[in-house]
Amino acid sequence: MMQKTVGCMEYISVNKFHSCMMTERYGTGQSEGPDAVLSFSQLVEWLCGISRNLRIGLVIGMSDLSLLNTLVHRFDVVVRDPVWGDVHMDAPLHTLFQSRAFMVLDRIRQLGPVALVYPGATHSRKAHSLGVYHIARRMALALVEKGEIDFVTRQGLRSFLSAALCHDIGHFPYAHSLKELPLTRHETLAGDMIVSEPLRSLIEACGADPEQTAAIIDANRPAGENRETLLFRSFLSGVLDPDKIDYLTRDAFYCGVPYGIQDADYIMRRLIVHDDRLAIDQKGEMSIEALIFAKYQMYRAVYWHPVVRAATAMVRKAVHLALEEGVLEPAHLYGIDDTSFGRLVSHQKFPPFRLIREAEEKHVYRLAAEHCFDSDNPVHADLLDIGKRVEAETTLAQAAGLPELDVVIDIPERITLETDLMVKTDDGFEAFEHRSTLFQPDIVQKISGVLRTVRVYIRPQSLARQNNIPALVQALLE
Repeated sequence: MMQKTVGCMEYISVNKFHSCMMTERYGTGQSEGPDAVLSFSQLVEWLCGISRNLRIGLVIGMSDLSLLNTLVHRFDVVVRDPVWGDVHMDAPLHTLFQSRAFMVLDRIRQLGPVALVYPGATHSRKAHSLGVYHIARRMALALVEKGEIDFVTRQGLRSFLSAALCHDIGHFPYAHSLKELPLTRHETLAGDMIVSEPLRSLIEACGADPEQTAAIIDANRPAGENRETLLFRSFLSGVLDPDKIDYLTRDAFYCGVPYGIQDADYIMRRLIVHDDRLAIDQKGEMSIEALIFAKYQMYRAVYWHPVVRAATAMVRKAVHLALEEGVLEPAHLYGIDDTSFGRLVSHQKFPPFRLIREAEEKHVYRLAAEHCFDSDNPVHADLLDIGKRVEAETTLAQAAGLPELDVVIDIPERITLETDLMVKTDDGFEAFEHRSTLFQPDIVQKISGVLRTVRVYIRPQSLARQNNIPALVQALLE
């Protein structure tokens, strides 16, 4: 849904100021339109307010006003978002948002198989991209208004906004099910798309540099000693990055769970920059704690729910085998959406693709056994290699007298609960991890480890005929 606003100035508006003044001083925000006649005393008060705004402008400085103008001038396209409300864009950014690359993202579910457990979780990567852009723009506005990034250029700011909007355009279908496979990183794919037509011209029309935009998204692209690019890269991927703030909040919203919601307004007020990296003042310290704990809870209850992990493992095994046997090439999986992915596997007479169809049809494999992952256990360490994992699945299936495709082993990737952020105190800056009693590095590592579980799933029809699976799994994993 989209609407137009005329002459949108979200932060400084004469009419808005007048309305606020009337509400504050006289208990009403009503007037007879923008040309309403004011009393002499009201006019004096209004002019005093304008004077205050002008003094603020002089303190900010002309360069910062130019940067501020880059973020607010002609942002009169409003896209309504159920999570963040009105999201403002200018015409070139909106044209980019409506391009074919984003049409593909509109057909990729942000959470893939999570909808098997949380039916409301059907939101798209396009909606998430809009949210990341919105938080990135608010972050930039907050820092420019404080004079924290006065060395950046207008083109650099536009590149940052474009990078935030485009950060997921190279993403694979079916959430993160294909993450462990030998495929080009989606950030690399996004960078390649951005520096190529037609996106290159669209991004240039936004006042951004395609090369810089790609380098902000993909850390493997050379940035040289470009201070600005390295700064915006750290903004887009860090402890309090726009990606994380949006996906935790958005995913919690659509799953109907309360613990992922982030107080974005408060975070923006507390942000500062230290040594060309995001930092936070002492009052905002609790925001880091809230975000870390929210991420832990979301992984435990949503992203790594046993049923979600089962469907993920089924899809991953099928695609891995298809790549190994040459049924699929990596290029077949680039630039496609969930629907195209479904057609790709349904038109192939390849037996392992049955696992994908069953996962989509909610015939998910059942949990047969689980063990806490132990990095010191050589068997567990071997299972991190997907090839050796398939070998272990075959061994277990043969020992149980089951078809090889009826057994799937899942080990979630290692996650990081980031604490690498500086906190401004009365005595200078201190590392958050050295200040927090709750999130010391060793505690954070233990929390991350608790989430990691080796699970063995069996096809329901086969599991019903077997009662020796737990003993076989015990023998395999120990």
